[in-house]
Amino acid sequence: MDLSTLPLVGPLLHGGADLLAATTAALSPVAGGLAAAIAVVLLTVAVRAVLVPLAVLQVRAERDRRRLAPQLAGLRKRYAKDREQLQRAMQELYTNERVSPLAGCLPVLAQAPVLSLVYALFTHASIGGVTNTLLSATLAGVPLGHSLVVVVSSPLWAHAWVIVLLLAVLAVVVELTRRANLRWNPAAVPDAAVPGAAATAAIGRYAPFVTVVFAAIAPLAAALYVVTSAAWTYGERAVLRRVLA
Repeated sequence: MDLSTLPLVGPLLHGGADLLAATTAALSPVAGGLAAAIAVVLLTVAVRAVLVPLAVLQVRAERDRRRLAPQLAGLRKRYAKDREQLQRAMQELYTNERVSPLAGCLPVLAQAPVLSLVYALFTHASIGGVTNTLLSATLAGVPLGHSLVVVVSSPLWAHAWVIVLLLAVLAVVVELTRRANLRWNPAAVPDAAVPGAAATAAIGRYAPFVTVVFAAIAPLAAALYVVTSAAWTYGERAVLRRVLA
């Protein structure tokens, strides 16, 4: 199915393709073969810059949850065996304190359409019946439309180090971000005395690395977006937490 023929998706794909193509053309005289990859990075930075107000709301929500952490811990102990009552009590606390438990998800939700657009742009051979020239762009010999899975099973396997290096950088940034989150809010570590705490702790420890798995199976362009966004998030939160603490 050609997504570019859909009423809403089509214009977005065409617009995204035109924007990346124009940015790549403008950068080519200076960046050469790296122009398309740099265009993806610049797109990511532009999107994250626009979403800074949402990031501010996210950090403020984290600050509020940290303030409420002792009360939340008390509720979890009191209603450890009654999940339904626990949810009601937590919602009542959030309402009384005028804290939104979903505010922290806003930047992620806002980025989802853009990441989906980048993914689609580098997985379609044609857009609206026109050959997708973005697929011919490469980074160190690896087409931006290829994933690690595709590269290692093709004659380009010798260039797989490019994606592996990106994944390594992403894994480091994810781990640094996870540790920074724990330092910012130590109370987020589940109380061992609460039933299910071990499972919750395990999920919190490894769930962030799902992004690394996604980057490994997604087109290289999407992996570039994820790595750039993750690095931006790490630096952005460090600054905003210091300013808004």
